[in-house]
Amino acid sequence: METAIKVAFASTDMKHVDQHFGAAESFAIYALTPDNVQLVEATQFGKLAMDGNEDKLDAKIKVLDGCVAIYSQAVGASAVAKLKTANIQPVKVSAGAEISELLEALQEELRQGPARGWRKPSNGCKPPIRNASTRWKPKAGTNDRRNRYRGCRHP
Repeated sequence: METAIKVAFASTDMKHVDQHFGAAESFAIYALTPDNVQLVEATQFGKLAMDGNEDKLDAKIKVLDGCVAIYSQAVGASAVAKLKTANIQPVKVSAGAEISELLEALQEELRQGPARGWRKPSNGCKPPIRNASTRWKPKAGTNDRRNRYRGCRHP
């Protein structure tokens, strides 16, 4: 599954999301495409307390290398910052959410394309309205082609 995306779930039974990210005893890591789902890794960490110890986060984030998201019951602010730095999206779900249902929803998302809100640029700028006869041009007096959003002040 070369073009698969990897997602992880904080789970003790590998069937339900039932763990807080920081205190998670295990992760179930799946690779998925629009047509296929495969469990690629089940990682055990042992019993951990939510004690504010930041050292345990680094080991967990290292295990998630290559994942685009981690699903858990909750995640602390420092963990969110570290996950975002590693380009991993933390996703909070309700206690007992079924992993199989979440995977099915992700597969449907892959088949249908991203939801409208997911297509927004991360810097908050609105994309220009385009049609077949328009193309992006830099602002007058600039030669800046890095920013493809008209009127956007972000680099």
